[in-house]
Amino acid sequence: MTPHAAERLLHDMVRIPSPSGDEERLAHLVVTRMRTLGFTARVDAAGNAVGELDRGDGPTVMLLGHLDTAGDPVPVRVADGRLYGRGTVDAKGPLAAMISAAAGADGARGRVVVVGAVEEELPSSRGARLVGSSHPPPSALVVGEPSGWSTVVLGYKGKLDLRYRVTCPAGHPTRPGPKAVELAAAAWETLTALAGTPDAHSAFDRPATTLCSLRGDLTEAEAEFTVRSPLGFDADALVAELRRRLPAGRLEVCASVPACRVGRRDPVVRALVGGVRAQGGTVGYKVKTATSDMNTLAEYWNVPMACYGPGDSRLDHSADEHLELAEYHRAIATLRWAVERLTTAPATGSR
Repeated sequence: MTPHAAERLLHDMVRIPSPSGDEERLAHLVVTRMRTLGFTARVDAAGNAVGELDRGDGPTVMLLGHLDTAGDPVPVRVADGRLYGRGTVDAKGPLAAMISAAAGADGARGRVVVVGAVEEELPSSRGARLVGSSHPPPSALVVGEPSGWSTVVLGYKGKLDLRYRVTCPAGHPTRPGPKAVELAAAAWETLTALAGTPDAHSAFDRPATTLCSLRGDLTEAEAEFTVRSPLGFDADALVAELRRRLPAGRLEVCASVPACRVGRRDPVVRALVGGVRAQGGTVGYKVKTATSDMNTLAEYWNVPMACYGPGDSRLDHSADEHLELAEYHRAIATLRWAVERLTTAPATGSR
């Protein structure tokens, strides 16, 4: 897998638009390219691109990124050593790095499985959920998200998505009694009193709320809320108490996934750290206050895992989304080192 071939793969992936729910063209491209690199590859029932390299007896290492993107298109171009385009950072860059690293990991043993999952940007996480429910737990898992090539992500906050709908009898605006849109606004205030205010989003250990939408009038209203939750957060208790306090209407749980975190001694973390150091980098660690497929898969598998990939996550979904190509190549080398380490000195124990 030459540097030029790795860049060509990334460029071709970025050129294909793949908003959530419309990943089919990209999935077929990824499967075709993986087959040319020696993978046994297919599109599964969810639409995921799944490739496997079988190198004899040994553990199974899974590298899972996602195909879908969020945000308006960004013109694809190369300038000053950077590739611009939607998905370069979130998360076609990490996925292309995984494919390139697996193909180039000549010292690997056992099975290396690479997955490009669909609908990571949606609450459903349909692609990761099919993988978690239908694949045997791997010996080790790397989830592809932008961490920066020399940084390893140890965990993510959880997420609780809620929808509140309420109706009231028609009447004049001056009629005494609450109006539907007022009840929806009051539900938001009640939620923040119970679960934390929006200014807590920068803290990993505190819940934080977001008012995603508020629509309505005197007779009908709907609001959508999100809670980003820390480790140990009791989402069921929050929902029960919020329902108890709402005087009318219907509160629906649209999606719920708990927070997850591993330690620095996790075997996958240590393998990625070794890869960074092998490239001369100074290792950084972080936890993120968003949510990823790492949360979803941690619900299914108690295996060593971590999140890693090239790119600056501050560019996610932005109009200036781009990836430094030099960083992309360093991430490939780091992942290749980690895959070889994990398959020849297999991860042991749970996360």
